[in-house]
Amino acid sequence: MIDLVVEGRLFLDGELKQGCVGIENGRIVAVKKVLRGETKIDAGYRIVLPAAMDPHVHFRQPGMTNKEDFSSGSLAALHGGVTTVLDMPNTFPPTDRLAVLKDKKRIVRGRSYVDYGMFVTTDLPRRLEAMAPHVAGLKIFMGSTTGSLLDNDDKSIHRMLRKAEALHVPVSVHAEDDSMIFHEEAGSLKDHLRNRPADAEFNAVRRLIALGAKGVNICHVTRAEILDMATEAGMSSEVAPHHMLLDIGSPLGARGKVNPPLRQPLAKDALYRAVAQGKATMLGSDHAPHTVDEKSEDFDICPSGVPGVETMFPLMMAAVKRNDIPLATLVRMACEEPARRFNVPKGRIEEGMMADLAIYDPREMSTIEGSRLYSKCGWTPYEGMEAIFPQTVIMHGEIQLKGGEPCGETIGRDIKDEPL
Repeated sequence: MIDLVVEGRLFLDGELKQGCVGIENGRIVAVKKVLRGETKIDAGYRIVLPAAMDPHVHFRQPGMTNKEDFSSGSLAALHGGVTTVLDMPNTFPPTDRLAVLKDKKRIVRGRSYVDYGMFVTTDLPRRLEAMAPHVAGLKIFMGSTTGSLLDNDDKSIHRMLRKAEALHVPVSVHAEDDSMIFHEEAGSLKDHLRNRPADAEFNAVRRLIALGAKGVNICHVTRAEILDMATEAGMSSEVAPHHMLLDIGSPLGARGKVNPPLRQPLAKDALYRAVAQGKATMLGSDHAPHTVDEKSEDFDICPSGVPGVETMFPLMMAAVKRNDIPLATLVRMACEEPARRFNVPKGRIEEGMMADLAIYDPREMSTIEGSRLYSKCGWTPYEGMEAIFPQTVIMHGEIQLKGGEPCGETIGRDIKDEPL
C-alpha cells in the first residue's frame, strides 16, 4: 500500500481535476482518480498545486545575518508555498571562489527548511570551472547594487557567457547598464527612478542580445517591452511582484527603494498585463531584506531591496482569485519553468517528480501584515494587500506546514551536492 495519498482538486495538464496523488520515499509514484494509502490527506474542495520555486533570493548568509539567515528565510519561504530557493552571491564575502562557496555551504547545511541552490559570481573562467559542479548558476551584475560586484564590460561578459555555456551552468543577469546609472542625491522614489532610468535596463538587454546571450535569464524585468525582447532573442525573463504591484506613487518612501527601481504607474500596469498574458518566463521574488532601522535612514543612503519570498505566491494566488491572472500561467511561472530551467525534479504533479505540494483554500483570503511574517527583517512593502497563503505544504513527501503552522524540521537539501 502507498505510504501517503493526497486527494483533492489537483492541478494536472493545465487545469484542476479531482484526483489522488500517491507518495513514497519522497516522490510521486501515482496520480489516479482513486488511490489507497496508509495515510491520507483529504483536501476536499481545496486546490493541490506543485510547490513553488523561487529562483532569486538573498538570504544574507554569511555576513549580513542581522537582516536574514537561511533558517528564517527558508521558514518564510515555506509559509509562502515555496520549497526550493536559489540564493544570490552578493554576501560578505561574496560567493566568488570555491573556498568561499564551500564555506557557505558548510554554514547553511542542516539549517534550511526548504531545498536550495547557490549562485556564484566571477569574471574569471578558471574560477567558474572549479565551482561549476556545485552551483545552481552564475550571476552577472551589469549594474551596481548591494555589495561591490560589477561586470559591465562586453568582452568579459561574452567570455563568461561562453564559459558558462560550455560548463552547462545557467546564467542570470542583473541587466542595468551601469554606465547609464546616475549617482546624484536622491530623496524619493522618483529621484531613484531618475538615477536608474529604464534606458539603462533596455540598453543592457540590447547588449546581451548583441553578444548572442541565448538562454540567459534576465532578472527582475520592469518593462513589458523587455519581456518580448527576451523571448525573441531566446532568453528567459524573470519578474518580481514588487514591479507588478508597486510604483513610484506608492507611499513607501525608502522602503520602496529597489534596484532596478519601481517605475511609473503606467509601466507597472503594462508589466502586470503582460505577465497575465503569459509573456514572462518565471516569477522570482528578489527577496532582499533589510532591517527596519536601515530602511529608516535617509533615502539617499538607505540600502535597496525589499523582502518577498513569503508573499510572492500568495499575492499571485489572490490575483488568480480576482481573475487577473490564469492559474495555469501562475503555475507555469512559479513552479514549472524555474524547475525546468534549473534542472530540479519538481514543479509538476506527475509520476517521478519530488513530492513537493502546496494545498490552498481559495476562499481563505487574508490581509498581509508584516508583523506576522517569518522573515527576520519584520516588515513588508505589501502591508494590507490581499493574499492566499497555503494551509498545508508537503516537501519530500513530509508534511512541513499544517493549518498554516510549521510542523516539520530543517530537512532542506542542496540541489547540487545532495541530489534530490
